Amino acid sequence: MENRKIATRQSYGETLVKLGKENENVVVLDADLAGATKTDLFAKEYPDRFFDMGIAEANMLGTAAGLATCGKIPYASTFAVFASGRGYDQIRNSICYPNLNVKICATHAGITVGEDGATHQMLEDISMMRTLPNMTVISPSDDTLSRWVIEEISKVQGPVYVRLARLATPILYDETQKFEIGKAIQIGEGTDGTVFATGVTVAEAIKAQEELKQQGINIRVVDVHTIKPIDKEMIVKCAKETKKLVSIEDHSIIGGLGSAISEVLTEEYPVKLERMGIKDTFGKSGKAEALMEYFGLTAKAIVEKFQ
Repeated sequence: MENRKIATRQSYGETLVKLGKENENVVVLDADLAGATKTDLFAKEYPDRFFDMGIAEANMLGTAAGLATCGKIPYASTFAVFASGRGYDQIRNSICYPNLNVKICATHAGITVGEDGATHQMLEDISMMRTLPNMTVISPSDDTLSRWVIEEISKVQGPVYVRLARLATPILYDETQKFEIGKAIQIGEGTDGTVFATGVTVAEAIKAQEELKQQGINIRVVDVHTIKPIDKEMIVKCAKETKKLVSIEDHSIIGGLGSAISEVLTEEYPVKLERMGIKDTFGKSGKAEALMEYFGLTAKAIVEKFQ
């Protein structure tokens, strides 16, 4: 894990520019937040393929659906609270129902939006998006994985929801790492426990892994970057091979990563899972790091689960 940190929204914006050069069918839509979502980088390079729809998220997603019917590959971007919240009806009926090739890349997800406060801290989007038929849901953890995801989903037919963060996080993977949609990444071979993490919490889980190792407790970390389709094989494997299971996410514990894992365990290999996340409450305004501490989404909180 590198000390250098990059926000996954920055990785997104830079990769769009590269993708735009490689594929002329790629178009980008934004809802008056191009500077924050980093789609302004694409707009500068390809102004004729960039559409700022203004503060009209539902219209943006409906337009993206229309562009998809014409053979374009639209990347529609805004904050997660607006993408999945204000745009839910269009995502459901105009994108998922006809199974159109729209990529919804939602930035500023979770409590790590920080000072924007509870109204902007989207804690339900994974839950909402994974229940939709035809939808793939991805939550990348670092710069390397995010860049791969943004390119890879251009090759996948059908709707995709990518959850991106405002907070800069450490680089976890190098260029030799192999990724596959739907296949979680196991980090370490510890048998004392498994921590399933996604998005910004993966780095915290790895920090906890390092701290616990010094105490003689060896755990494995599983980066569940694809929430849907979820890697059932990896979940069952870890349930069989390790003594304790924990999930952690910058999302409500209702309907998110922990719920998705619990569903697999209930049907395939019933064992206990401890879910760490936002416990049925709204967020608060504050610094991202302080909020992670407040809501127990830190390496320290994970370490305490194993003591």
